[in-house]
Amino acid sequence: MPAVLERARIVAPPGWSRWLVPPAALAIHLAIGQAYAWSVFKAAISSDTALGLSGTATALPFQLAIVMLGLSAAVLGTKVEVHGPRWAMTMSLLFFCSGLLVSALGMSIEQFWLVVLGYGVIGGIGLGIGYISPVSTLIKWFPDRPGMATGIAIMGFGGGALVASPLTTKLLSAYGGNTTSSIATTFLTLGIGYAVFMALGVILIRVPADDWRPAGWTPPEPKEGEHTQRVSAANAVKTPQFWLLWIVLCFNVTAGIGILERAAGIYTDFFPDPAAPESVAAAAAGFVAFLSLTNMLGRFVWSSVSDLVGRKNIYRMYLGVGALLYLYISLFTNSNKVLFLVSAMVILSFYGAGFATVPAYLRDLFGTYQVGAIHGRLLTAWSVAGVLGPLIVNAIADLGEAGTTGRYVPAFVTMIVLLSIGFVANELIKPVDPKYSEAAPTREEGVRT
Repeated sequence: MPAVLERARIVAPPGWSRWLVPPAALAIHLAIGQAYAWSVFKAAISSDTALGLSGTATALPFQLAIVMLGLSAAVLGTKVEVHGPRWAMTMSLLFFCSGLLVSALGMSIEQFWLVVLGYGVIGGIGLGIGYISPVSTLIKWFPDRPGMATGIAIMGFGGGALVASPLTTKLLSAYGGNTTSSIATTFLTLGIGYAVFMALGVILIRVPADDWRPAGWTPPEPKEGEHTQRVSAANAVKTPQFWLLWIVLCFNVTAGIGILERAAGIYTDFFPDPAAPESVAAAAAGFVAFLSLTNMLGRFVWSSVSDLVGRKNIYRMYLGVGALLYLYISLFTNSNKVLFLVSAMVILSFYGAGFATVPAYLRDLFGTYQVGAIHGRLLTAWSVAGVLGPLIVNAIADLGEAGTTGRYVPAFVTMIVLLSIGFVANELIKPVDPKYSEAAPTREEGVRT
């Protein structure tokens, strides 16, 4: 590994402002959050002027990207902790941007399998490494506000489509519309542009010294069952709490990602205008952007609220209220456009907030020791949800009558059931048995987390 990427080279000097670290995290997450704008590419690739593939087929790159995100985070989570965030961010840059370039090649020669390989597999590895790299770093910089810190770390990923969706739409239009050539050139442009942007985060990132604490802050006495554990990643997966939280995350993600992956198509079917199809397409792209905005804001706002009300209570809201909103959409579909849009955006705010709150939930249950590696293993729930959510929505919708709202209702009802199961799983989470904790750290081990 090049010396410039080593953890020892990025230890912050005395006086370094911790508020310089969030922009570094956002530089990575805003870039890899482009994945949430896949529905724009999906619509373009599905068009008759491009490859004309089905909704289920064009969901595959996105599904594989999320699968690889979870798997790479689980497998490489420990290496990310050992090598440090600069190494991890560099690897994320190389994999993610290379994936976009391979996708560009695939579209230019009309070989969709290269898009699946590039965007889904190669780019997905970059998503996983980049996703977890800033999280444990920001928890260390903000021990006084862990929920807010994880919200900052993950907010950018949710907001990636806020930039990528309109940008991709404009690039496609500028390069000639929904043709294989214009799609390829758009992939190429994004690959180069994101590489430059992500490099800023690589340069800026720093880690705190082992003995660093925020000025004037003293660690509070922990409540019973909180922050007292020191559970390794290997032991965490042996606990029922880990798997209950896995179910909570998986089903909360499934409920949100199903809408998000097909957002542009859902809007078009719910609010068509045959007299102005271009206006509908632009509005659909705007809908994707607004979902991204609430996804992003939910990650920061609700995870910060969790510092006040507790992690279990906030997940009660994500899962319970989310189920009620899906029930409203199922019963009333497109009868009121404003209420439909508000419901969808609140659901996506809970979806994003679930990601942002879960590292702090893990910290509460298992302590800060190896929390990054535990987080990586938990993200396998995202891998499953990344397949499950789009599969439920696309498979059911493709069976129904095109252009109707009713073909989505069975999928929405399925989401209500999954959220209800997640709600029960959250209720069953109790403090972790102390038998799973490791011994206190030695002087040589320091404060490794």
